[in-house]
Amino acid sequence: MATPINMDKAKEALTGFQEKAEELLKDGSKVEEILKKAEEAIKDVPGVGTALAKFPLMLNMIRSYISKDYTAVSTKVVVTMLCALLYLLSGKDLIPDSKPVIGMVDDVAVITAAFMLCGPELDAYAKWREEKGL
Repeated sequence: MATPINMDKAKEALTGFQEKAEELLKDGSKVEEILKKAEEAIKDVPGVGTALAKFPLMLNMIRSYISKDYTAVSTKVVVTMLCALLYLLSGKDLIPDSKPVIGMVDDVAVITAAFMLCGPELDAYAKWREEKGL
């Protein structure tokens, strides 16, 4: 069975939200609203196993960046992660969420693409959190 979405399409979907994410990044309270909505939205994604294991870390990294607790990451990385969240919440899916199970594949693919693009930064953040005892 062919995969309905590939990483190139997922990365393309990310870039579609770049301008909105950059604007959003200027207002920490709006970012927090997005983070809370994303936490709720991801609860509806069934059976993703470890594919989204770094999702809470990504949300925490954005929160730490907004609060200026962790600034050892480029704005570009934070924008990329916000793009993934905006895609998740936008309803502009490559595969409609109304299609059982398969409808969530694009959401997982876009978030996974963000993880791939931001992997070293997420790992560095995880190490920083560990060193801080968080």
